[in-house]
Amino acid sequence: MRLVECGVIRTSAGEPLASRIRDIYDGVLELIDRHGPFAVSVEEVFHGKNAKSALKLGHARGAILLAAAHREVIVAEYAPRQIKKAVVGTGNATKDQVGFMVKEQLRLRTAPSPADAADGVAAALCHCLIGSFPSR
Repeated sequence: MRLVECGVIRTSAGEPLASRIRDIYDGVLELIDRHGPFAVSVEEVFHGKNAKSALKLGHARGAILLAAAHREVIVAEYAPRQIKKAVVGTGNATKDQVGFMVKEQLRLRTAPSPADAADGVAAALCHCLIGSFPSR
């Protein structure tokens, strides 16, 4: 396994929500078009204490899922604990532990940054480790 590209899609906090969702959608389409993945791995919505954060995550996930559907790319969804267990070995891993193990498993010089980028790589790595792959 190797890391081809890593980063985050940033949106402007001052923009209307619909514009921010469109920016995420457009960014994901661009990534899919550039790399041609057979699958997109996403984290399931975490049902935590902060409903506002879960709602924002839901908007972003919706944009990602729609982009994948428009490009007919398989979507693999994993619970946060499942991702942590696959990558770190425990579902209770911290963000620092996830970043460290992503760095180690992919033989990177440093952990992906920011932590959200490391989480995205961990979701993809989780699919590589425990997901199913289409026959080619």
